[in-house]
Amino acid sequence: MSSVVQHLPGQNRYIFTNDGVEVGFTDYQLVDREIHLTHTEIDPALRGTGLGAEMVQAVLDTIHDDTDYRVVAECPFVVAWLRHHPEYQELEQRV
Repeated sequence: MSSVVQHLPGQNRYIFTNDGVEVGFTDYQLVDREIHLTHTEIDPALRGTGLGAEMVQAVLDTIHDDTDYRVVAECPFVVAWLRHHPEYQELEQRV
């Protein structure tokens, strides 16, 4: 299985595809040098398969690699994911 995150800046969204099929997305808002992750969603038929966690990690990796934004998690799923992955805390502490 091949998963890819694609950034759609005009829509303030990252889409997540798996084997070429869109299966989820993460919405955000930019405030100064912060990226507020406001909502994530995975296709209901695929919930519980780990794709949500894979998507959040891929989005955060993309933010890390492509920006200098500080991440502000507002989506409860992202908040919970970050709590279990302290290695990503530096994204929340960027200035």
